[in-house]
Amino acid sequence: MTETKTFAVITLGCKLNYAESATIARDFLRQGYERVNPSKKADVYLINTCSVTEHADKKSRQAIRKVLRINPSAYVVVTGCSAQLRPETLGSIPGVCALFGTGYRDRIVGVTQDLQKGNVLLSPSETETGFFRAYSAGENNKDRTRSFLKVQDGCDYHCAYCTVPLARGKSRNIPIADVVSQAREIASRGVKEIVLTGVNTGDFGKTTGESFSGLLDVLATVPGIERYRISSIEPNLLTDQIIEKIAGGNPFLPHFHIPLQSGSDPVLKKMGRRYNVALFTHKMKQIHSLMPYAFTGIDVITGFPGESEEDYINTYNLLKDLKPSYLHVFPFSVRPGTRAASFPVNERIQDGIITRRAHELGELSEQLYRDFILANKGRHEEVLFEGKTRDGKMHGYTRNYIRVERPYERSLINRVVDVILE
Repeated sequence: MTETKTFAVITLGCKLNYAESATIARDFLRQGYERVNPSKKADVYLINTCSVTEHADKKSRQAIRKVLRINPSAYVVVTGCSAQLRPETLGSIPGVCALFGTGYRDRIVGVTQDLQKGNVLLSPSETETGFFRAYSAGENNKDRTRSFLKVQDGCDYHCAYCTVPLARGKSRNIPIADVVSQAREIASRGVKEIVLTGVNTGDFGKTTGESFSGLLDVLATVPGIERYRISSIEPNLLTDQIIEKIAGGNPFLPHFHIPLQSGSDPVLKKMGRRYNVALFTHKMKQIHSLMPYAFTGIDVITGFPGESEEDYINTYNLLKDLKPSYLHVFPFSVRPGTRAASFPVNERIQDGIITRRAHELGELSEQLYRDFILANKGRHEEVLFEGKTRDGKMHGYTRNYIRVERPYERSLINRVVDVILE
């Protein structure tokens, strides 16, 4: 009797990576593999890497070495953005058996089936033409109720600090009809909530002559899906029409993830961003006027080359005045291959100054989130309960992304329940 092969998956980075890892995992399961926890000994390890920051590249290398310590004879497959951008570095780690860039990951399971040793890397040109269709749904307890559905890939913006266009290629998408077909598959698995993901999600439709707003209209008709979230959308692509559509209620949730990056127009221009402070401010005020309790998570980079103390203070004060719910703070780090890497060295901000600014923005984020939670106290909200917590309770998220816990009731799992926030 043949022994069942085992596999484990480690995913680093964004929701897009999680959708792609889940899709590859389903391929392994269809081939008869058994999935195990990454901390356990497995025959095959799949590591989906991230390269958005220097720290992310480091974590990718650490993950490879960690699984090889668990099982030195394992078949280790590395994919994702760091694999695309740093093939020589990752491929030279002893024990790495196959290396895939960000394209043609549908070949991964076939390669491991044959236990073909050797690096398989796709060039950026090949990456730009393909679209790896992906979603997560029901593979494990974490995604029984919520699915990450990939609707778009790549980016044409080429912001000065960003490696993603280098790793993911040009902006592209599949037709609305294909997205809807995948949403129906997700619904058939009993999943109630879908998070729409992409590199530049709002750019959906560029290659098919469609629009992101049009996609939302059609997805709203899919039976069984009760809630949609948008993972991240550029301010210049977050149209008034989309904001009004979300404000209209079910199935679209009042949850926004919007990159600001800087509250200084000169810095935004130098970054290559496609909006200014006035446009960002308009979008935030429109959201808050139509949806006073909406969750707004904001990305901000501090320490970008040439960012003066005045630029930083303007950013801090803008965020303090607009009162988003939460800040994702990124200390700037130089990424090879980007325009920012070629900026004069004397424009770079000292590490100590970057650390201080990041710390202050982190403290502001904590205060903003506390204020957001207090503002929601006593409100009726709808929660989709997902599963058990470590202490035996159950947890879920409100429409505006507040985590809620209550005593465990199995009958309420994967159900939308009305609660009073206390």
